[in-house]
Amino acid sequence: MTQENGAASDRASIDEQEIARFAALSDDWWQLDGPFRALHALNIPRLTYIRDHICRRYERDIRDERPLAGIRLLDIGCGGGLIAEPLARLGASVTAIDAGEDAIEAARLHASYSGLDIDYRHISAEELAHEDIQFDGVFTLEVVEHVADLGSFLAASAHLVRPGGIFFAATLNRTAASYLLAIVAAEHILRWLPPGMHKWSRFVRPSELVAPLRRHGIAIQDISGLTYDPLTRAWVLSRKLAVNYIASGVKNET
Repeated sequence: MTQENGAASDRASIDEQEIARFAALSDDWWQLDGPFRALHALNIPRLTYIRDHICRRYERDIRDERPLAGIRLLDIGCGGGLIAEPLARLGASVTAIDAGEDAIEAARLHASYSGLDIDYRHISAEELAHEDIQFDGVFTLEVVEHVADLGSFLAASAHLVRPGGIFFAATLNRTAASYLLAIVAAEHILRWLPPGMHKWSRFVRPSELVAPLRRHGIAIQDISGLTYDPLTRAWVLSRKLAVNYIASGVKNET
């Protein structure tokens, strides 16, 4: 492989238009009523799911004040740090990366205000995979539907999980329901998200996540839905996978 081709492959999953779209919103990551308010609302069930599965995997007590102490986690596509910060508060040693420099700067600034020590890096998953580093847990939340090359992205993400470590992905299923709810309703009617935030053709069916991860040594063990409950006006974990879902799996030991 030539140096030029190697550099290109290190950015295979990066869609520059997507980076630019998020860069334009970089000042708004932590506005609870801003363009990322849907992610803030999703954070409670996402964090609960991740915490509980990590504690189960590493035999930690979720009732402890810092149940993730000493566990090394990697947040791929961290944005402004919406999930990295609460995991750091739970005691984890968090590295968080994003292909968007503006997002990383926003995340660093907010972490400094919050007094949190998070290793934020402006780097792609493929670039980080070249380094001699692996993590106890790797997660990529609401990211795979924005990448240009899903295969390259998942291969790099899987490589960064240590043998026996745990992997998480949260994304949108490619169904008729997700088009109606995640694009028509969320972007154009309810205005939970800026119009054009998602491309339905890039939504990822569970099978399209499970199969490539298996080829890279990760066996998905659980897939749960993330569903909006209109009665409580809150997002909850469920068995409904037609729109949003979150998956977890373990990397083989060999």
